[in-house]
Amino acid sequence: MEKKMKSLYKSILFLAFAAMVAGSYSACTKSDAGGEPRIRYIRITDPASADSLLIGGYQANLIAIVGENLGSATEIWFNDQPAVLTSTYITSTSILVSIPSEVPVDITNTMRIVFANGHVLEHEFEVLISEPLLLSMDNEYTLAGDVATIRGNYFYPPLTVTFSGGAIGEVVSVDDDLLQVRIPEGAQPGPITVATNFGQTPSDFWFRDSRNIILSSDPFTGWWNAAFVVSDPAASDPPAINGNYIRVTRAISAWAWTEVAGGPASAMGDVSKNLPDEAITKPEKYYLKFEINTLKPYDNNMIKFNFGLPGEVNDAYQWAPPFDTGGKWQTVAIPFETIIQSYKDLGVTPVVNPDGYWTRILIHGPGDLDCDIAFDNFRVVPKIDENKSE
Repeated sequence: MEKKMKSLYKSILFLAFAAMVAGSYSACTKSDAGGEPRIRYIRITDPASADSLLIGGYQANLIAIVGENLGSATEIWFNDQPAVLTSTYITSTSILVSIPSEVPVDITNTMRIVFANGHVLEHEFEVLISEPLLLSMDNEYTLAGDVATIRGNYFYPPLTVTFSGGAIGEVVSVDDDLLQVRIPEGAQPGPITVATNFGQTPSDFWFRDSRNIILSSDPFTGWWNAAFVVSDPAASDPPAINGNYIRVTRAISAWAWTEVAGGPASAMGDVSKNLPDEAITKPEKYYLKFEINTLKPYDNNMIKFNFGLPGEVNDAYQWAPPFDTGGKWQTVAIPFETIIQSYKDLGVTPVVNPDGYWTRILIHGPGDLDCDIAFDNFRVVPKIDENKSE
C-alpha cells in the first residue's frame, strides 16, 4: 500500500506558482471574470508539502484543487459520489474539498466539477479505496461452525474470508470496521485473508495460534494445582478450544494466595523454553496472548503474571480488573513490553535463558473475588507476522 501511495505523488517544485498558491487560501472573491474554468494541478493541503502533486487520493482526504475561474463551482463528483462543498473554501483559484468516504459503485477515475452556468469540467483523478485492515479477532480459537468476530476497517462487500489451508468462511454480517464469519471445517492454524474488490490483506494475528506456547495444560506441568485442569469438560464447563484448559472456581478472599499454575523451568519442562529470545531483547515486537472465559466477572482482587523471569517475582505484572467475557472464550493481547517494564520497575531485568523461564499465574490482591475463570493457550507471539504473504 505504501508503494502504491508513493507512486501517486509527483514531487515537483513550481516556483512560478508560489504566489498564486499562497494567495489561494486568503482570497475571498468568487468572481471568475468570465474565463474558462481550468485545473492546473491538485495537491495536498499541508503547506510544507506544497510541491507534492496528486493524481489520486484516499477516501476522506482533504485536497486542494488549484486552477483558474473555479469560483462558481456548485458540485464536485469523484466517480459517482458527490463531495461536500463549503463556500468559504471555494475561490477563483482554488477549491478545498474532502474526497468522499463512500465507496463508489461506478469507478471512472474521473473528477467532475459542475459550475453554476452548467459547464462541466472533468479531470482524471483516482480515488484510492483502502485494502482491508485486520486488527484483531475476538476469539482466535473460535470453534468450527461458530461465528467469529474480526475487527478492523475497510470491510467493503462483496468480500471473502479465507483461512490457512484454503477453507473459506461464511460471511454472516459485515460493516466497515467489523466482520462476522462462520468458521469452516478444515480451517488451519495461521493468518486469515480478507479480500474485497479493492485488494486483499492477510492478518498479522493467527487463527488458532499455537506458536510459542509458554503455559500449557497439554499435559499439565509445574508445581501447582493440577486439580484446576479440565481434561474432559462436563456440561457445566466451557467447551474445550485447544485440549485441556485451566478453570478456577472458588471464593478467593482479599490477599489470599492462590497459585493457579506454574513453577520454575525445571518443573515446567520444555514448554518453559518456548519464549522467543527476541521477546526478551525486543519486547516491543511481541504480545502476550491468551484465551480467557469469565463465567463470573473478574471484578476484584488481582491476577499476576510471571513470564520470562529467572525466578518468582510476587508483584510482577498485575492484570487488574474489571474484565468480563460473559461466559464466552475471548482472546486477550497485552503488549509484552508493558510486562517487561513492570519487571524492570521492580528492579528485575529479564535476560535470555536457553534453559527456560520461571512461570506463574497468581491471584493475589485487594478485594474478595467470587472466582469462576478459565484460561488457555498462554503464548508470546509477534505483533507483525513478517512471514505472511501479501
